[in-house]
Formats: sequence, C-alpha cells, structure tokens
Amino acid sequence: MARPRVNEIARELGVSSKEVLRHLEEIGQPVKSHSSAVDEDVAARLRTDLGGVSAPEPEPQIPARTVAEPDSTPREAVSVEAEPQPEPHEVVAVEHVQDIPQKGAAPEPEATSAVAVHRGITVQDFAARVARSAAEVQRELIGLGEMVTLTQPMSDEAIELVSEALGIIVSVVDPAVEETLLEESGEDEAEDDGELEPRPPVVTVMGHVDHGKTSILDAIRRTNVVAGEAGGITQHIGAYQVRVNDRDVTFIDTPGHEAFTAMRARGAQVTDLAVLVVAADDGVMPQTVEAIDHARAARVPVVVAVNKIDRPDADPTRVRQQLSDHGLLPEEWGGETIYVDVSAKERTNLDTLLEMILLTSDVQLDMRANPHAPARGNVIEANLDKGRGPVATVLVKRGELRRGDIVLAGISWGKIRAMLDERGRNVKSAGPGTPVQVLGWQSLPEAGDEFRAADDEREARAVTSEREQHRRAADLVAQKQVSLQDLLRATQDGGIPELNLVLKADTQGSVEALDGQLSGMDQSLVKVNILRKGAGAITENDVALAQASGATVIGFNVVPTSQARALAEGEVDIRTYRVIYQAVQDIQDAARGLLGPETREVPMGQAEVRATFRVPRYGLVAGCMVIEGTIRRNARARLVRDGTVVYESRIGSLRRFKDDAREVAAGFECGIGIDGYQDVKEGDMIQAFEIQEVAR
Repeated sequence: MARPRVNEIARELGVSSKEVLRHLEEIGQPVKSHSSAVDEDVAARLRTDLGGVSAPEPEPQIPARTVAEPDSTPREAVSVEAEPQPEPHEVVAVEHVQDIPQKGAAPEPEATSAVAVHRGITVQDFAARVARSAAEVQRELIGLGEMVTLTQPMSDEAIELVSEALGIIVSVVDPAVEETLLEESGEDEAEDDGELEPRPPVVTVMGHVDHGKTSILDAIRRTNVVAGEAGGITQHIGAYQVRVNDRDVTFIDTPGHEAFTAMRARGAQVTDLAVLVVAADDGVMPQTVEAIDHARAARVPVVVAVNKIDRPDADPTRVRQQLSDHGLLPEEWGGETIYVDVSAKERTNLDTLLEMILLTSDVQLDMRANPHAPARGNVIEANLDKGRGPVATVLVKRGELRRGDIVLAGISWGKIRAMLDERGRNVKSAGPGTPVQVLGWQSLPEAGDEFRAADDEREARAVTSEREQHRRAADLVAQKQVSLQDLLRATQDGGIPELNLVLKADTQGSVEALDGQLSGMDQSLVKVNILRKGAGAITENDVALAQASGATVIGFNVVPTSQARALAEGEVDIRTYRVIYQAVQDIQDAARGLLGPETREVPMGQAEVRATFRVPRYGLVAGCMVIEGTIRRNARARLVRDGTVVYESRIGSLRRFKDDAREVAAGFECGIGIDGYQDVKEGDMIQAFEIQEVAR
C-alpha cells in the first residue's frame, strides 16, 4: 500500500501543507517537502493532532446587535448597545462601522473564486496569472523537487502543489476554456432588459436505447432519421428546430447506446430542458438512470415522455413508480415532474408533449438572450465532408451568427461560406437558440468547443495559434518520457503491457465516445495508449505512426485510403467497424491477448526413495518406487523432505535395472538421478511436474 503524502494529508484534513510540515518538525518527524511520503503511524498521529484544526468553532450567542472587525484574524464581537470600554487587546473604531459587511452581503470574490490557468502553463505565465514573482514560484517548485526553468511547462500536479504552497486556489482547465473565462470576467454580462429578447428553448431528448427517442423526434418533424442509422441506433448528435404554436423549439437528439455516455453528457450541458423518454413496456433501464444523472448534473428541468403506450403490455403507472424512486415524482402524485403518455408510432399526445415543454420553459426558465451581442455558442458536432470540407453543427447561445462572419472554436477558425439548417436549406443568419451547419472552417473543430465571432482574420489566426501552442505544451507535459531504467524497473516489478491505438472516425463525437470507452477499460491488466485520434479517413500518416509505434488502427464509419492500405499491407493491423460496441469488444479482446498465456504447474508423478547407490559414471542414484503417476526423464522435479522442498531441478537419469528408461509408471521400481544434487536420503519424495501455458 502506497504511503500517503504530506499534501494528500493536508487536503484530507482541510489544512495547509505548511502547517502539516511545521507539525511534523514539532513531533520530531521532519520531511523535505509537500510531496514527501510519511509512514502510516505518522499519518495517523497527524490526523489525530490536526483533525480538529479545520472545524469551525461555534460562534458565541450574543443577543445584542454586534460589530465585528472585518480583519481575517478572529476577534471577539463587541455589542453596540452596551458600548463597553475596549480591552487593551481590542480596538473598535467608529469609522469602521460602515465598512462592516452586513448580513446577506455578497462574499468577496477573491476569497471564493479560483484562478483559472491552462494546462501546461509555463512558470513565467503562471506567476503573472497569480500575481506573484516568477522567482517566488520557481523557489517553491525547487522546494517541491521540481527543477524547472521559467519557460518550461508545469504539470498539473506541480500547479496544484505550488498553488497550495502559495495559498492560492487554482483551477486547471483547457487553454480555450481559460480564455473564455477571462473574456467572460472582463465583459459586463449584466445586460439591460431592453436588450434581451425571447429565444427558443433548447431541449435534449434522453433515455435508454430503443425506447423511441429518435422516433418521437421523427414523428414531430415528420421525417425519417432512423432509417439512416446503423442498427436503428442513433450514432451522432443531431440538432433540429421545429415550429410549435408560432414558436420555435430546438431539439438535440442524443445517442441512446451506453457507449455514447460522454456525448449524451455534452448534450445535457448545452440544453435548457431535458425530455426523458421511457418505454411503457420496458420500464426504467440502466441508461435511463444515466440520463437522469446527466440532467440532474446540468441542473435542468425534466419532462418525462412515457412512450409506446399503444403496446398491449404497456404499464405507464409502473414507469411512474420506478422513476419516483429516482426523485422524479409526478405532478398528479404531488410532485413537480410533468409526465406525458405518448406513442410515436400512433402520433398520440405529441401536441400535449410540446405544450408541456413550452409551459415548463416559460414557468421555470428565462428564455431570453441578446441577439445584438457578438455571436457565441457551442459546437455540437463536427465532421469532414468529402465535397464541402470541415463541417460543424453549432448552437448559437447569444448574438446573431451571419454568413461571412469570422468564427473561432478551440484551435480552429474559419470564415463562414454557408450556413444550412437541419433540412439542408441555406440560411443567411442564425439567432440565439438556433442550430445550423457551418461551412468554411480551416480545420476541423472539436465537438463541445465553444465558438465565438472574431473581429477579423488576423485576430482569429493569432488566438488559434496561441491556443495551439498552449495545447502542444499541455500534451508535452502529459506525455511523460519513459527511460530505459523505467522500462527495466517495470519489467522487474511485473510491468503492465501496453496496447497502442490510432483512432479515426467519421465525426468528433464518435472519436470522443471511443476514447471514453477505452479509457474506462481495466488499466490494471493492460494499459491502453491512444497515440492519435481524429475525424476523417485513415491516411498514410496514421499508418506511418502505427508502423513506428507498433499500434493498431481502429476506424469507425471510415475506411483507409488506397495509399494507406498499400502502406499497411502485412505490417499494420487496420480494423474498421460500423457499430461502436463491436469495436470496443474487439479492442478488449486484443488487450487481453497482450497479456500472454498464464503458466500453470501440472503434476506428473511421485516416487519414494527406498535406498541410495553410488554409481561410478552417474554419481549418487536413488532407488525409488513410483507410487503415483509417471516419472519421465528430463522432466522438472523437486526433492521433498518432511514436507519441505529441499531442491528443484530436472531428472537427469532414469533407469530400470541396467537399462535406461524414458519413463516409469506407478507400481514399478527405478533408479533416479537428480541433476546437480547428490544429498538424497531414504524417505525423500521426488515429485515430477511440468509447466503448461494456458490462454487467459
């Protein structure tokens, strides 16, 4: 069991690492730095001594109105009505009364907000972000055992340790996320009510596979989306807008298969309201519970659509009972969740479902946005189209996106050449709450990235270039180089074999889902290394990378080019799939194959030593009786005396009378000579066995 570190104990107890280090010196157990490990008995003493440090002391009950010093050091509260004379150690100034924070006042942002820094930030940039000198940050890093220069990127652990040592709350985020947070903190988000206009609600359809999510959307939109999906399972996120009572509603259809949990979670993060689809004849299933968790984590209202009520075995009451156990109590039972019994096949109660969606959004949500602000939103999906290049489905959150605008998302930017709605029709602009397909990207953005409109191409190029440099620095920190000594140590300790993979898929969402599934595999047996992942066909570069690293290329809904196939002939294993869970299953089987066969000892026979003889050519020979099994020449054998293994080697000689024998069965006498051992005694047992390899 690994010994706990000082910073881990400090985090557990809710105190600073410096306080733990100081206490270790007081009890005679000094250590070098915050990352030093301590023994379990020392850790137990620290928990006992410092366990109550972080617990807040109860405030004294004072009936009169009190005035407390706003200083960080705790002082006694002084009653204003009694107006006692202050003690020598107390100072109460009348002019401080107006500066005292009143009850209900907003807390100071500096005390609670965390400083966002991007992953792989350099020491110099980190010092500037936290308003400290670079020498101070470097000095703390050296104290932690990290020898870094001012321009060298910092690992996530180093950022956490040095921020804790400096007494600063830091949040490590993606480079693009850091920039977004900085922009939002620098601009005034409190807009006048006159600038806000109603926008369509964004609704996410969630639920278990084959419960009818896409069928309900299909019935609403009167189109057939299911026919184009492999196996009837939605493979990608699609965003669609429909007209309901002269109002627009935006729907996001999330895949139902469990492999797309990450994509479904992303859908819940951009939505205003979630529609949970449950089949009346099937009830609550595991992915139904997952969908509830995603909606609850996103803090969005939930409307339950009980589908397939036209089935003979439908039981909507049972669905309500099961969902009530998960906190979704129906309105008719005194709860707050709206339930609508529908049938996508018969188009029953779909109008009621849409009315309940609009009613819930009007009552519980503020569906307004500023259409005149700079455009901002999220990338829902992105893919490479053979004739149109990089195409991204985006959802506008605020502002108006127009054809010809310069947009940037993550490390990608572009000038909008065309915008298409869900039916493939050209549109000139898209307001808040509207999903559109955007053409004109210079490179493929990643699903989930936030996009925004830029002033000109120069700004877009500069921002994306800086983000790319930050991301490259973060990748360098994440990819720890392994030396020959590390490999040797891992082999001696029974190291874990590695499976290198190159993932390619038709869309970024599929790549993300594959990556999430592989990351969830059992890493204690096989370590899966994803060397490259991206959207598009399998190219020569992918095959070259796989050749250099001994990797397997996995393609989902894509095929290799002719040049890539020729380059991979006989050297690289390329596997293509149409359904994602088949790819994950095959990769798991391949990973288990890397473990190699298990070795198992199989007993062959046992002989008892009855007498010993000295033979000139053979040395000491044991006269034995085979009591079970078979004794075979050159077999592995061990000599057992009084239940203890004395020696282990091979059977060097085996004779029956004066003749050499290949094997001797039970019930026969023989002479046995053990290679390299002459101290055989009467009563010893010679056990012959073999080692067999068995597939895992």
